[in-house]
Amino acid sequence: MKQLLAAAVIVGILSLTGCSATRNPEAERAAVAAAEAWLRLVDAGDYEASWKASSAFFRNAVTREQWEKSMRTFRTPLGGNLSRRIKSRRYRTSLPGAPDGQYVIIRFKSSFAQKKSAVETVTPMLEENGVWHVSGYYIK
Repeated sequence: MKQLLAAAVIVGILSLTGCSATRNPEAERAAVAAAEAWLRLVDAGDYEASWKASSAFFRNAVTREQWEKSMRTFRTPLGGNLSRRIKSRRYRTSLPGAPDGQYVIIRFKSSFAQKKSAVETVTPMLEENGVWHVSGYYIK
């Protein structure tokens, strides 16, 4: 659980920092598509599938059991997703505590049945196989 919270804190901090930044619209589009597909799993309550669909970096930091427990504790009580729109997206090639690579920090303005206003931060990374997978998730 501490690893998950540490990962969530890192992702939250990363969204505020000025790590190696440029624009990469193609990468941003692909990362957003991956994040939205992954969020559909989370919204459906399929936390095991969302863990399996996450990046290797994520799965090495958080066990499936820790992830599922965390989601049942923090995400399930929010209820169904009512709306979600992109608030911002930032392409990065370097993040503290993570290997150099390609990342997109995406902030969504979201509304849930039991929490009308929230910000979800989802950070997909481009893995060695050329596929974008979520490496971090945080709800505020």
